[in-house]
Amino acid sequence: MCKVLNVHRSGYYAWLKGRPCKRAIENRQLLEQIKQIHQESKKSYGSPRITATLRSQSVHVSRNRVARLMRKANIRAISKKKFIATTHSGHDYPVAKNLLNRNFKAGKPGTAWVSDITYIRTMEGWLYLTIVMDLADRMVIGWSTGKSLTANDTVLPAWKMARSVRPVVKSLIFHSDRGIQYASNEFRETISQQALVQQSMSRKGNCWDNAVAESFFKTLKTEWTNHQVYVTRKQAEISLFEYIETWYNTRRKHSSLNYMSPLEFGKQLVA
Repeated sequence: MCKVLNVHRSGYYAWLKGRPCKRAIENRQLLEQIKQIHQESKKSYGSPRITATLRSQSVHVSRNRVARLMRKANIRAISKKKFIATTHSGHDYPVAKNLLNRNFKAGKPGTAWVSDITYIRTMEGWLYLTIVMDLADRMVIGWSTGKSLTANDTVLPAWKMARSVRPVVKSLIFHSDRGIQYASNEFRETISQQALVQQSMSRKGNCWDNAVAESFFKTLKTEWTNHQVYVTRKQAEISLFEYIETWYNTRRKHSSLNYMSPLEFGKQLVA
């Protein structure tokens, strides 16, 4: 065979005894770390977040190298699906001014919160999820689930939780869309009891005015709920708790937070 292939015998035996080079060994070890991080992120991380996670673990590596290894191993982030936001704003309740005005940066916690409602499909019917997020560190500080779209099942318990997690001690803008839950008498009376709170609402038919809250729901559905089947609402509630409290708030890295989790970024803000 050596004669046929015009290969020296010494070269053939050297190849048999040869070992992988240092770079190949490092790539093999690095790929195992990449696979582990990818699995821990529920396959939601692409090369930027995986690179950031590796660097936080004191692994000095370039994004290009991570992307190359991922591409070779056919490792990809979960693809995004079309997200449709729905809001019932055809009501006669008063509408607040847009005080936030797309200023999605807050220097300190407790100065600007955003809120929104979405639908989670279960075999028992819809489960409605309401969240309240602090723009300073993008942490979901209040959330609730309910069977109906009434204020008592959505915005009121989420607001109550947010206040218990972060009491209102300074001037606060609370921003939402024009949904009937936020404009209802029950909710307006509740937040009016807080003298430091100013209610803000998006312009009519403009989802970009509440883009951060909308983005959270898009991320939630892309990374989590779209890939699961919930038999009961209770099962969905447990799943949402797992995503929000044990992953999103504490571990998921955000590009807008310099690839830190809300918990990590928040610690820097109060340090």
